[in-house]
Amino acid sequence: MKNVIFFKDADISNGENIVVYGVNLEVRDGDLVYIVGKVGTGKTSIIRTIIAENRLTAGEGEVCGFDLRKLRTKEIPLLRRRLGVVFQDFQLLMDRSVEANLEFVLKSTGWKDREAMDKRIAEVLEAVGMQTKAHKMPHQLSGGEQQRIAIARAILNSPEVIIADEPTGNLDSETADGILRLLQGINKEQGTAIVMVTHNRSIIDKYPGRVFETKNETCTEI
Repeated sequence: MKNVIFFKDADISNGENIVVYGVNLEVRDGDLVYIVGKVGTGKTSIIRTIIAENRLTAGEGEVCGFDLRKLRTKEIPLLRRRLGVVFQDFQLLMDRSVEANLEFVLKSTGWKDREAMDKRIAEVLEAVGMQTKAHKMPHQLSGGEQQRIAIARAILNSPEVIIADEPTGNLDSETADGILRLLQGINKEQGTAIVMVTHNRSIIDKYPGRVFETKNETCTEI
């Protein structure tokens, strides 16, 4: 199995200051990896480094075959096509329908064939159980439904890894469990690696995976 994410002795910054030193992290095809830790310990900075929002300060880093130290600005969209990202606050475009949200992503990642786009949108909506919601506006959906659409958006380009930053943080426990089952299904059935930031340790008991903890300016597997 190949690595989809690889850090060796990597120093992680929050854009200004180093917040985590000497990260050693390997995520392989099909892995389910959690990053846990208190607020302010650098979890989100690690995520932002993976998606090339923050530059890697020192050490080695590779994501989906891209060397983060050598990554040029024009290559960042190519890297992000290989990733799916799910945020706590959904980050849907509120001025357009579910279908238009997904179409926007496809167009911005190079899709041009109308028929192919329609087919792919239908596929991902069915995969997350939202096939009847294509023409709804985001504000017409519950929080759990919006997060399912966000996951549909994340899997549009069949990513090698899904990065999920507190994906259940704004949801009640029953809705959150549905989202976690959905993510676990994608992980198991499609072999898509998942890296999830969470502060909720009970998730890990229910859906076991490898666990890294950020504390004292380090990130180590526990």
